[in-house]
Amino acid sequence: MWTLRRFILIVALLLPGSILMAQKIEAKKSVPDSILEKQHSPQKATIMSLCLPGLGQVYNKKYWKVPIIYAGFGILSYLIVFNTNYYLEYKSAYIESFNGDSAGNYSDIVKKYPLSSILSAREYYRRNLEISIIFSAVLYLLNIADAAVDANLFTYDINKDLSFNVEPTLIPPAPQYRNYSSGIRLCFNF
Repeated sequence: MWTLRRFILIVALLLPGSILMAQKIEAKKSVPDSILEKQHSPQKATIMSLCLPGLGQVYNKKYWKVPIIYAGFGILSYLIVFNTNYYLEYKSAYIESFNGDSAGNYSDIVKKYPLSSILSAREYYRRNLEISIIFSAVLYLLNIADAAVDANLFTYDINKDLSFNVEPTLIPPAPQYRNYSSGIRLCFNF
């Protein structure tokens, strides 16, 4: 009986080893970071443009847009300062004219224009000041939107087959007419 138990024990221990095989574990080859393509993040471009206008465009490698953005902000800043100065000047002149003070700091304006004209000039410069501020905010938001859209389309591949052509053409006459007509043909290829 001992021998039968030993035999079964030996077979039980050796048999699975002959049937089962171990898996070969191959080491994964690691790729250096310099070879991997870096992900282009739309969120990063948006945050960069929020912090500093034009920085998102630099991140998107659209360098030509940065001077346009800063020229727009420069012009709008000039208009804000210009309209603010004249608004404050005509506001003070209106107060002096309303109070009947013709010898104040703005006596030249008070003596030259009636009260209604000074009020109209004040409102004109106030309206232009507000419009300049609104356009500055719109330019700032467009800068952010442009950076986000460019970042989303950064890896978009435009196929060479995608094209839009505008060509002149001659339109054949209808049966009741004898002359050809000229026209423009719009050709979309995709």
